[in-house]
Amino acid sequence: MTERVPAGQGQVQTLRDLPARILSLHNVERRGAGVPALTWDTSLAASAAAYGPQLARYGSLRHSPPESRAGQGENLWMGTRDAYAVEEMIGGWIGEKRIFRAGTFPNDVSTSGNWSDVAHYTQMIWPGTTRVGCAVHKSARWDYLICRYAPAGNVVGQRVP
Repeated sequence: MTERVPAGQGQVQTLRDLPARILSLHNVERRGAGVPALTWDTSLAASAAAYGPQLARYGSLRHSPPESRAGQGENLWMGTRDAYAVEEMIGGWIGEKRIFRAGTFPNDVSTSGNWSDVAHYTQMIWPGTTRVGCAVHKSARWDYLICRYAPAGNVVGQRVP
């Protein structure tokens, strides 16, 4: 792959190392939560990539229909094209940890009282999830990060560590 993305602070890295960087960010958080590491799944990454053009047509974030990704969870991010490194994109999801609390999903997982305030983070650390695959889609104006998870997390009635 020859396309390049900014890595913050003026550094540039190729998309070739994107899977390793994304996987590492997830697994650092999972280790801290005491749950097993994820593995990279190229099928999930392809599924995520296939949804990127649809997001670009929307020009906003909308989760894909659950029936189009049976058994898969999904995290989405959107920002100005070429302005963010993947660490910053996923960093927003990781930042939800500050109001996360261990408990039963969805009612007991956020100190704000709103489960959706921590839903990206809970999907990242969901104990039953074993695989992740992600893609960055670039439109004329926006970058979209789409991550797919299997088995899906954020299951109502289940405990998050």
